[in-house]
Amino acid sequence: MSDPSAKFVEGQTVGIDLGTSYSALSRLGEDGNPEVINNSHDSPITASIVVLGENGKILVGPPSEVLAQQDPNRVVIAIKREMGNPRFTLHYQERRMTPELISSLILTKLKTDAEKKIGPIGNAVITVPYYFNEPKRAATKYAGKIAGLNVVDIINEPTAATLAYAWTKGELGRLDAPGKTKTILVYDLGGGTFDVTVVKYTPTEFTVLATDGDTMLGGLDWTERVLDFACDKFVAKYGIDPREDVLAKYALMRECESAKRELSHWAKTKIEVKYRGQTLPVELSRSEFEQMTLDLLQRTRDTTEFVMENNNVSRDELSEVLLVGGSTSIPAVVEMLEKVTGKRPSKVLNPQLAVAQGAAIHAAIIEAKATDAHGRLSPALLKRLRAVTTTDVNSHSLGVEISDPKNPNLKRNHVMIPRNSRLPCGTKKQFVTTTETPQSIVIRLLQGEVSEVSACTYIGDVRISQLPQALPAGSPVEVVYSYDHRGHITVAAKELTGGGSAAVEIAWDGALDSHAIETLRQLTQQYHVE
Repeated sequence: MSDPSAKFVEGQTVGIDLGTSYSALSRLGEDGNPEVINNSHDSPITASIVVLGENGKILVGPPSEVLAQQDPNRVVIAIKREMGNPRFTLHYQERRMTPELISSLILTKLKTDAEKKIGPIGNAVITVPYYFNEPKRAATKYAGKIAGLNVVDIINEPTAATLAYAWTKGELGRLDAPGKTKTILVYDLGGGTFDVTVVKYTPTEFTVLATDGDTMLGGLDWTERVLDFACDKFVAKYGIDPREDVLAKYALMRECESAKRELSHWAKTKIEVKYRGQTLPVELSRSEFEQMTLDLLQRTRDTTEFVMENNNVSRDELSEVLLVGGSTSIPAVVEMLEKVTGKRPSKVLNPQLAVAQGAAIHAAIIEAKATDAHGRLSPALLKRLRAVTTTDVNSHSLGVEISDPKNPNLKRNHVMIPRNSRLPCGTKKQFVTTTETPQSIVIRLLQGEVSEVSACTYIGDVRISQLPQALPAGSPVEVVYSYDHRGHITVAAKELTGGGSAAVEIAWDGALDSHAIETLRQLTQQYHVE
């Protein structure tokens, strides 16, 4: 993860948590503590909401009273869930707005607000859920570049949170500290995504052991259950459904979000449903809320138990359980984790700020190793940063598409590098051709855990064009798959009869070239983002 070859540009280096519901920007302070930079509203977090206004005016994370006055058809929420989705459709000023372009507006807001307080920002580490696949990670990096940031790395959110924990506890980078090993379980339930990760660290070594998660599970799903509960009551009384009206649904969704938060502190709450001149107060108790969302909580419990059991991590091995993400304030989450792990989850960190703080620490570690000097930081702090080495794992298996030996017409995914393999890693395997005298050999590269090709993510292919004439079916082909420490994938293939070969690198910066990124960056500069 820490890459001494990373190239830095002028300007400060920061860490950014680009979240589904909220985002934050942080840097490592001169005292060695990560500091979150407040936005223009003097808040450490910015709602990841984009309002596409008239005449190119873009509002990012506006106050609730301003947001309430906006046309919901122009409001974009939870864009993080669409990252890497080529089918996402939204048009603004006769231009298709991609998820990375919309996300770049959030990053532009964070960057602009912070620069007013700390000066020019040049470099950034941006966080992603562990379970983001390559297209989603690529889209995140493109968003940073479009926003004018030199993205020196992408870091997984649970890793960032654990870095913040270990660093702020004074345990990381201390060469004079005892080499005691700690094992931390990170439960990260954000607004739209969920991850659970197990990390082991000493004062100088930081290693991710295992991870699993769901990019379509988060606090928004809990809020929608509250929305459905309130609307069903309204339908039962008046026979009309607020969910069928965009404006009404949007306004009620915001009230249900507030009600959900109240239930973290109170036993009961009240939701006022207003639609077509009718008003219905709906009471909701915490026990009712917990019952209606029990299946969502169970999904996170199943994942937590799977990660522990599948990687032989016992309750006794865990030093701490760390909560990350605003949705971990739900009392049922804390109670469930205590039952599963036998430990009361730690509240050392602010769940909404820990990821941004960890990203800032990771950014400082990379910069300390990649540059000779760091103007703001003391020699002692630089020494501490340079003492930390980190090791990650891959969150998705890597494989190739092959023909089923029993049914050549059936294609399946053959996993070559299983998920949770420690990076860097690589493997080599021989396959055979299935057709007579092929013009070329194309090897389709997949990312996913199951054998069904349709359930995997296509990430590229390797094509060998120089082949011997009349190459028979069954000719051997060697495939070498490798994953470097920063998550870059390289695949090489060699046809062993004639010696023809080919290779491809699947990295974060491939689909959008520098010209496309610059064009989009200039476009965003035409907007008035505030």
